[in-house]
Amino acid sequence: MAEEFWRWKENRWTSPETTWKGARTVTCGVDVGSVSTQAVIMADGELYAYSNMRTGSSSPESAEKALKWALEGTDLTRDKLAYTVGTGYGRVNVPFANRAITEIACHARGANFMYGPTVRTVLDMGGQDCKAIRCDEKGKVVSFLMNDKCAAGTGRGMEVFSELLQVPIEKVGELSFQVDQEPPPVSSTCVVFAKSEASGLLRAGWPKNKVLAAYCSAMAHRIFTLLERIGVEKDFAITGGIAKNVGVVRRLEHELGLTVATPKVDPQIAGGVGAALFAKTLVEKGKA
Repeated sequence: MAEEFWRWKENRWTSPETTWKGARTVTCGVDVGSVSTQAVIMADGELYAYSNMRTGSSSPESAEKALKWALEGTDLTRDKLAYTVGTGYGRVNVPFANRAITEIACHARGANFMYGPTVRTVLDMGGQDCKAIRCDEKGKVVSFLMNDKCAAGTGRGMEVFSELLQVPIEKVGELSFQVDQEPPPVSSTCVVFAKSEASGLLRAGWPKNKVLAAYCSAMAHRIFTLLERIGVEKDFAITGGIAKNVGVVRRLEHELGLTVATPKVDPQIAGGVGAALFAKTLVEKGKA
C-alpha cells in the first residue's frame, strides 16, 4: 500500500493515574470532524481515555469506531457512561449521543481545561474551516469569527501540500525552517491555485523545504488576518491539528508578537474534551 503522507498518525491513550471506578460521573465527548474523529472519556471531569482517528465515509461509523477504540484495553464498558455529547462537523450523526453541542462551544470549553482558565482567545484550526474564539475564565464563548470556506486556510490545505510534496504531515513544520532565507509566502488564497503555484515553484527549482516555508508563511498570515478582526486577548491557545505544525505556529507567533500556550495533551482532542465536560455539567444539573 502506498504511503499516505497527508495522514496524521492515529493514536489512543489511557491515563495511568485516573480511574473510572468510584467516579460519580463518567461522561463521553465525541468530536466527528471532516478530517478526524476523537472520542474522549472523563471520570469526574478528569481525562481518563481518548482515541484520535481518521474520519471515514460515514459519520456514525466513525463515531462508533472512535468510542470502541477509546474503551479498548480498559475494563470500562459503554453502559457505564452516564451521558455522551456529540460535537463537530458530524455531531448530529453520533448514534449513541444524548445531545449535540456546537464545536465552537466545545473547543472553547476544552481549551479552558487543556490550557487553563487564563486563556481568552482560542484558534480552532479544523479540517474544513478556521475559527477564532474569544472566551471567559470558564471557557464560555464571548464572540467568534470563522474564515471563508476555503481549504487554503485550513488543515485540509496543509494535507494537500503534504501529499503534493511527498512529505509526512508531522514533519512539514520542522522542514519548513530548513531554509537559508525565509521566502515570500505563496500568493494564492485558493488551495487549488496555491497547489498549482507550488508545482510551478518546484519546476522552477525550488527545494521542497522552501515551498513548505512559503505555504506555512501564507497560512500563518491568513490566520493572523482572521485573528486581527476579532482581536487577540491573552492568553492565546490553538486547538486542532495545526497546533502540531511548528512551521505555522512559530510564524503566527512572530506576526502576533506573543507566545502560543502549550497544551497538556493532544490539541486535536479539545472538542471532545469540551463535549465530555458539557456532558458532566448536564448530568450534575439534572438535565441529562
